[in-house]
Amino acid sequence: MVFPPRVSVVEVGPRDGLQNEPARIATADKIAYVNALSRGGAPVIEVTAFVSPKWIPQLADADDVYRGITRREGTRYTALVPNLAGLSRAETAGATEVAIFASASETFSRRNINQSIEESLETYRGVCARARENGMRVRAYLSTAFGCPFEGDVPAARVATIADALIAMGAFEVAVSDTIGSAHPGQVPRIIEAVGAHVPVNRIALHFHDTRGTALANVLAALDLGVTTFDASAGGLGGCPYAPGAAGNLATEDLIYMLDGLGVETGITLEAVVEASRFMESRVGHALPSRYLQAVG
Repeated sequence: MVFPPRVSVVEVGPRDGLQNEPARIATADKIAYVNALSRGGAPVIEVTAFVSPKWIPQLADADDVYRGITRREGTRYTALVPNLAGLSRAETAGATEVAIFASASETFSRRNINQSIEESLETYRGVCARARENGMRVRAYLSTAFGCPFEGDVPAARVATIADALIAMGAFEVAVSDTIGSAHPGQVPRIIEAVGAHVPVNRIALHFHDTRGTALANVLAALDLGVTTFDASAGGLGGCPYAPGAAGNLATEDLIYMLDGLGVETGITLEAVVEASRFMESRVGHALPSRYLQAVG
């Protein structure tokens, strides 16, 4: 296998990791969590989501969290936005980069954001246009790219078409996402080949969940295909509400441990991520699923 000399890790713990946690996390603790990840050298941190508190109560304090963090030179701080209203809130809070989230599954799109795929893309065209006017960068997520909890297999051609549309509307990168943790290494080349026929590989990121224990194997398969950007969540926090029993996101510690062992640089200090995870573990009130975190005790 051929490995790149360096990989970019997008830390999604503060947003994707916390959004479904039942215990209400204090604003000050969320800020401290982001700051700890910053000190560890994370190049990109998704801080929060500017969404309606009605739908995600845990992130109701998005404005205060984003304004309250200490920014480290060399780290990009982003936030998820669902529409123009969310974009406006993000800009007011000081964001210069945001993320949008589309789905490759019609049923999941309607269940998750109450819009069809095409309706969501029309919304995001408006978001990208406004962001461009305001000098803001936009990253795109493409969920259920490896499987849908309602429809099962999702055609690779559909994933590629929607990824192409997201890049065409102005997204600088598309995070092809295994929302329910069903992906396996045999799927990865097929999906990357399909998307890569439309999108340059350096604009493809991957977002894996570890529900079936295959996240790291999927990363290995993708590294050999030239992908160099991966999402991860400190401690393995997170999970899809439509995938009962989901173990959560690929844990940042597990990913860094493997990449360190392969000689692939990330700029992230493993011990600092462990410290951040231990801190948040004490706040969410349950053990986090990261294998590395469990191993070091």
